[in-house]
Formats: sequence, structure tokens, C-alpha cells
Amino acid sequence: MEAISRRDLMKLLGLGAATAGLASRATYAFAIGTEEVKIGWPSDIPTWDPVERTVPDAQPIFKLVFDQPLDQAPDLKFVPRLVSAWNQSADGKTLTLDFRDDVSFHDGSKMTSEDFRYTFFERVKAGHKIDLAALWGRVTDVETPTPTRAVMHFSDPFPTAVPWLAFLASYVVPKAYMEKVGVDGFRNKPVGTGPYKLIEYQLNSRIVLERNDAYFDDKPATKRVIFEIIPDASARVAAIESGSVDLTISIPIREVERVGKIENIATEINPITRIIMLYMRGDLGFKDKNVRLACHYAIDKEALSKAFYHGAAIPLSVLATPGTPGYVDNYKFPYDPEKAKALLAGSGYSVDKPAKIQFGTHNGQFPGDYDMARAIAQMWKKVGIDAELIVIEYAKFFELNRGAKLPEAMLYSWDNSTGDPEIYIGYVLHPQLPFSAWKEKELGDEVIGLFNEPNYDKRIAAYKDLNVRAVEYGAVVPILQSVQTLARKKSLSYEQYKNGWVLADTMKWS
Repeated sequence: MEAISRRDLMKLLGLGAATAGLASRATYAFAIGTEEVKIGWPSDIPTWDPVERTVPDAQPIFKLVFDQPLDQAPDLKFVPRLVSAWNQSADGKTLTLDFRDDVSFHDGSKMTSEDFRYTFFERVKAGHKIDLAALWGRVTDVETPTPTRAVMHFSDPFPTAVPWLAFLASYVVPKAYMEKVGVDGFRNKPVGTGPYKLIEYQLNSRIVLERNDAYFDDKPATKRVIFEIIPDASARVAAIESGSVDLTISIPIREVERVGKIENIATEINPITRIIMLYMRGDLGFKDKNVRLACHYAIDKEALSKAFYHGAAIPLSVLATPGTPGYVDNYKFPYDPEKAKALLAGSGYSVDKPAKIQFGTHNGQFPGDYDMARAIAQMWKKVGIDAELIVIEYAKFFELNRGAKLPEAMLYSWDNSTGDPEIYIGYVLHPQLPFSAWKEKELGDEVIGLFNEPNYDKRIAAYKDLNVRAVEYGAVVPILQSVQTLARKKSLSYEQYKNGWVLADTMKWS
């Protein structure tokens, strides 16, 4: 099957040679020491209660103010943070954690196992409206025999408990302080254990952090970090060009080469563990399996990678990235528009009588998102699918998903810094969790059972099998391994993480 060329695709979208303009040179006032770094960030945090919402792009900010029991190294290995050791039972139903004894919150109070119990158990039982409750709802008790030991008990096996202690929403908050000021008071003046303290916050505009000189681990080189919230990708490009920010992420791919030619600026395109995919519903216009599958067969992933990521984004056939446990090496879902047409014809649709769906996308949340959605919609149009393109703001996406109000398909970059297949395909298809748009019993019931499988080898084999069957059922449409685009002043270095974390506490001026 002939692939769409990059030139043809760009013409299709009306993105001609103007997008590859000549490199310009900017003049900077580099009066910079080691005291401050300014970062242009695409979106604000959803809340200053770090366990309230599982928003991936907020994690590099949360991790500066709060700490997690476990952490990940740049190569994604799990390493201690608040704990010094951990041990999970063979049946997956208990997890013992030994905490450090030298950790203090920003208000000077000492962190103990009681703070962990409060965060992961007491708040859930108290009915706090937090995403952590959905993630850790199977916790039946947390024993605290000593100030430095906690024993988690689960109602069912929890095979991914250890990875989740280093993943979304798994931060420790101070019991005494939160009970004193209340949840709203905590959101207004958060207290964590992290390497930085919050000193200024302007909603959807600015976050200012100052180094915590009492931090228990290595102190950051930079005293102050300022996040300028800049949702528009073009505005982030302008900010790095003008020198008003020192680093920014998620700039358009078409700008990477041009901006990288500017004196004193370096740009990068880094593959990460996120997946560009279609969030799929199993109802509305997608109740018909033929329509769902036709959507997948009609997508030329190679062309999308070449057009929007200079070929750096790897086309995917399953919901896992190469090198992670759930990846299936010998499986490929083909690009076949003729097959798409045949499937649609079997359900009574054609180019002249198209199937009609709604198609959601962000605009500037990750590189090329809106233009890629336009390209996919054009590919669908050629086979007999008429997609109404709807731009959905990043924060609004989570609200719509929780309320089961997303359109039939949503272009999205799914984050999984751990690489575990449960946090890829499992959470995407688990019908009882707020992260999934797929609410059907088909495949959903099977996923629920896999969440209780304590045997690692059996679990991974089952997820590999599920990955293939889910794609062939049209429940998921993996597209590309996501990449992170980044622009920075050359004199500013940072630690590169395979999961795409850009952490200010690793930044240094030369």
C-alpha cells in the first residue's frame, strides 16, 4: 500500500514551505548567574493538592515541591526517595515500607509513617475527592508500627503497587498541617518535603519556587525557579527566542531546526515513554466495530511521523513502547485504506455516505497535536469517515473523560513513566477507573481480572496478548511513540529522563 509522502501531507494541510523559514538570529541580554531559571510551561497545575489529580504535565512541577516514597532514575529504574527499603509479599497483598528518619516538611515538622498513612489511607476513607482514592482504593489498612515503618494491606493482589509509589498522585502530604488548615487551606498554601518551596502563585500565569535549603537530599544548584505558563506553542517559541525564558518544551517540530540555528539556543527531539494514541469510546458512532477498525486502517503512521516529527516518532501497533514489558515485537497493524473502505461498506458507509463522528484534539499541548488531528481527519475523509474536529483544552479533557462526555475519538499523549503494561493498556481499558473512555464489558472485564494477577510472568504474557486483541477489536488505536521537543539556552544544562521529565532541580548554568 503506497504511503502518503511528507510533501503531499503538508500540501493536504496547507503547511507549505513557509513553515521552514530561514533561521533568524536574536540578540540576548545574558546577565545570568546561578540564582534563577525561567521555564516556559504549556499548562498550569490543576491544584496544589498533589494527590488530587493525575495530570502528567504537572508532575515535573509537583516533584519540586513534594516527594514520593519511590522515585525513578533517568533510565527509569526505581530508586528510594522518602523510603530507604521496600518489600512486597509474594501474594501481592502486603507491602512493607521503611522510611528515612531525616525528612522534614517545609514548615519544619518531621515526616513520619503517620503522614504516609494519612495520605494513602485516612484521606481515602474520609471521602476526600482525590484521584489517589481510585488508584489506591484496594488499601484496607496501613499499619504504622514505628515512625519509620508502614505496612500496606490490600484487599486484592496489587502487582503494580511499587511502580505506583513513583507515579502519578503518589506524594506524601503532612497530616498535622492539612488537618489544621483544611484541604482548601492546603491548596492555598501547600507544604511539602521537596527541594523547593512555593513562594508565589498566579493562576494560569506564574509559579515561583525557592530552594529548600533544609532539604534532606542533594540541594539544587539553582536558588529560584520561575514557571511562566504559556499555553500557546508559538508564544513559547517567541519567549525562548527573545530570552524571556531560559527553557521551554513542546515547541512545534517545524520550529525545532530553525530555532536551533539561533545563536546560544539548543533544541532537542527526544523519544519518551508517552504514546500518541486515540482514546476510543465503544458507543455512539463507534458502537460499530467496523467503523472503529476502519479509523485505524486509514491512518498512515509513517507519513505522520515524517510530516510532524522528522521521522523521529516510531509508529506503534500496540499500546506499549519498544523496550517496555508489554511491547509485542513481531506484531504490526497495517496501513490499508482499501481495507478501511471495505469495512465501512460492510456497514453501509462510503465516501459519498460517510460515517459521522466527533474527533477531539488539543492545540499546542504536545508537538504537532492539532495539525496531526487535521491530517488524520483528512485520511478518514478519503475512506468514508466524516470527523468533526473539536479542540478540547487540556484541563477540560480530564473533566469530560470523568463524566463520560468525550467525543468518539480523542487524540491524546498517554503518559506512563513506569513502562508497566498495566499503566498503558490496563488503565486505558479499565471501565471502572476514571482514566478510561472505554466503558464496555468486552475486554473491560478481562482487564479487571488482570489487575489482580500477582505472578509477573503470567501478567506480562496476558497483557501482550491483550494488547493485540484490543487493537484488533478496535478498542485502542496506538499511533506513535511520543517525542518531547525542547529548546534551551546552551549555557543551561539539565538531566534528561527517558520518560520526558524535565526537572528544574537538575538544571545548572555553566
